[in-house]
Amino acid sequence: MELSDYIRILRKNWLVILVLTAVGLGAATAFTLTRTPTYESSSTIFVSTQGGSTTAELQQGSNFTQARINTYVGLVATPAVLDPVISSLGLSTTAELLAKDVKASAALNSTLITISVSDSDPETASEIANETAVSLSTVVPQLEPAVDGGASPVRLTRVSAAQPALQPTAPNVPLNLILGVVLGLAVGVGVAVLRTTLDNRVRTPRDAEQITHAPAIGAIAYDTKARERPLIVHADPLSPRAESFRALRTNLQFLDMGGRSSFVVTSSIPSEGKSTTTINLAIALADAGKRVALLDTDLRKPKVAEYLSIEGGAGLTDVLIGRAKVNEVMLPWGGRSLYVLPAGKIPPNPSELLGSQQMTVLLEMLERDFDVVLCDAPPLLPVTDAAILARATSGALMVASAGKVTRHQLTGATEALNTVGAKLAGFILSMVPTRGPDSYYSGYGYGYGYGYREIPAKTSRFSKKKDRRSRESGVAEEVTLDELGFSPRRTSRESQREA
Repeated sequence: MELSDYIRILRKNWLVILVLTAVGLGAATAFTLTRTPTYESSSTIFVSTQGGSTTAELQQGSNFTQARINTYVGLVATPAVLDPVISSLGLSTTAELLAKDVKASAALNSTLITISVSDSDPETASEIANETAVSLSTVVPQLEPAVDGGASPVRLTRVSAAQPALQPTAPNVPLNLILGVVLGLAVGVGVAVLRTTLDNRVRTPRDAEQITHAPAIGAIAYDTKARERPLIVHADPLSPRAESFRALRTNLQFLDMGGRSSFVVTSSIPSEGKSTTTINLAIALADAGKRVALLDTDLRKPKVAEYLSIEGGAGLTDVLIGRAKVNEVMLPWGGRSLYVLPAGKIPPNPSELLGSQQMTVLLEMLERDFDVVLCDAPPLLPVTDAAILARATSGALMVASAGKVTRHQLTGATEALNTVGAKLAGFILSMVPTRGPDSYYSGYGYGYGYGYREIPAKTSRFSKKKDRRSRESGVAEEVTLDELGFSPRRTSRESQREA
């Protein structure tokens, strides 16, 4: 993963990270507030030897005390030292329990012993520290063997008396809060990375490229009103989503398909937007002056006729079984160079019809007479129609819905095409967020310069009446054989027109 991936993870999961950081801070605050404040007081004892009049004797005595200093430190926590303290102060505890609050230490190469006592009462802490120092000063001389004259060779002197502490030493409020924030932040980042690692959905073009090994030729912006206006290129040509289809149109024209120009538009699973993508792409191509043939090859759940509001009772099925001719059921649409062949009636054997010789011949004829042929096909995982049809075309265009299709599903759809030897020309990422960390458009500035309204061109009174009659009837004007180029006379007519 690159640095940009981690930044995207943090941006995407910022709310989770913020909540867990707040939880960590709250837990640290609760822990701190429920702790009893503890005060600490310290008393210092100087250890020395008695006697010695020469320098050598003094040095020997210093070495003796340094060698024994760790022993005296260990005596502080023993009942021999603490029992007199308990008796003197009248404490209701035992030596074992009091030893947990008493600590003794000595610096290296030093004869000073520091006795520290922690207690919830600062006065009690100082009293215990001072009494422990007195008790240790009494016990040590009794334990050391006497020298000549009956005196102990060691003398302990208290040089610093313990004073009641003004501020508690525990809990450390700033430190606890900082630790709580750091711990909560670390857990939040860990959860964010774990969520991203376990996320099996395709969300970015790079995710799809790694699975399909095909180029990304387009990304369609997400539109909350897509169901209300599926033909966005026709209904709102200045919207960001319409601009997405124009970018797709441009990229499609640069694909090298060996001179062929027929494509099957499919997806892995239903509801990924393949039908609306196919139709809007066809409209965008027609707006660019291309002669486009749009075929509804989804013979199970056809949608093209419904979206375009044309008669779909007769169509591709009738052509393939010989019941109708292409020029009888293929209709022009929208005043563009776009011709639509609806699916017609749903047959009992869609796969067989799409894989028949008649379908192959039909595609070859349409490729000769149109610049681009687009086939809206069913999803690849539920049925094999699209895979079979893709073999007869120049390639397949895979529509992958961002955040919906999983890696496993996209892998299965790609393998379905590879199994039959069909070429995956590229993939189209649909429903891409326009905002947020997964946005594919954040750096492109869509929306800039699109705030104006396009002034509609003036039309004649005859054209208005003709358009009104077309809308009222709901049936588009029928295309002729000459317009489709299927007539043998096309060669001479086209030649004369080009000359």
